[in-house]
Amino acid sequence: MQAVYFAPRGKKRLLFLGSNLQNRYLSPGDKLIGFLGDAGAGKSLLIRGMFPGLELTNDDNGINVRPLPLLEDADRDHFRFHTYHVDVRFETAFTQPWRIAEAIKKALNKERRVIIEHFDLIYPFLQINAEVLIGIGEEVIVTRPTVFGPEPQEIADIVFKSIKYRRMAHSAEDITSKILEEMGIEQPQVHSEIKHGFVLELPGKPDIDLDLLEERVRRVIRADLPISFGDEDHIRLGESSYPCTGPRLHVKRTSEIENFRLLKEFRFDPIQKLYTIAGVVGGEIPSRSVALVGKRDLKV
Repeated sequence: MQAVYFAPRGKKRLLFLGSNLQNRYLSPGDKLIGFLGDAGAGKSLLIRGMFPGLELTNDDNGINVRPLPLLEDADRDHFRFHTYHVDVRFETAFTQPWRIAEAIKKALNKERRVIIEHFDLIYPFLQINAEVLIGIGEEVIVTRPTVFGPEPQEIADIVFKSIKYRRMAHSAEDITSKILEEMGIEQPQVHSEIKHGFVLELPGKPDIDLDLLEERVRRVIRADLPISFGDEDHIRLGESSYPCTGPRLHVKRTSEIENFRLLKEFRFDPIQKLYTIAGVVGGEIPSRSVALVGKRDLKV
């Protein structure tokens, strides 16, 4: 069995999703929890949402704890903490994978919980599947493996393949928001996710031509501008700075955004009393039922 969510973009939305996943899918007795996904996908933020207060040994903010508490405590055969965190890809630069696997097994035998990023890299040495596997790509996949699977690599293959659509959609979303501001429309305060795309929601129906908006966004895409991390709240788009809630999750250049288009209608949400603008990238245009419905519980 597995649950699938659209992977949100932005710190608050990832933390909120992590809190939801912790409440819905984790048991107090779960000891081995594996995370899978590319760098910048949001694993660290999801972990912070699921395990508030856990000290991460390495994340996008450059936090790293040396020596690794799990290895140190395993060597002393004295485990000081209930929960340990390991970023396998980071740690294998300093320690042999078999040694990390042995430390994990020792901790599990002592009834400790171990949270492992890049679980697929340690699984061949550990030979114990996680009780909960969480993959983060375009979607967040949550599953409880059985002896019949899924294997970590199966989830990793899915999320590593799909993350490019999340990056393209996020970059296209920020470009669209920037163009809307230039057209006199206030920056959208509500965002949500759809398959291969994004939804912007506005308090009033904007007086704009969607064909013109689409063409202006496409001009920026064709200009092949670089996109880079500015700070925790901004990206660099060409020579300009623009506010962004997920500045690490972007394509490197605008030309990497494939087949951008807007859905040519404003839809009104009678409950939220907001008008939506939906954009998609890559592949074929999703059906209306998929394209215009986001995850309500993931929006902030």
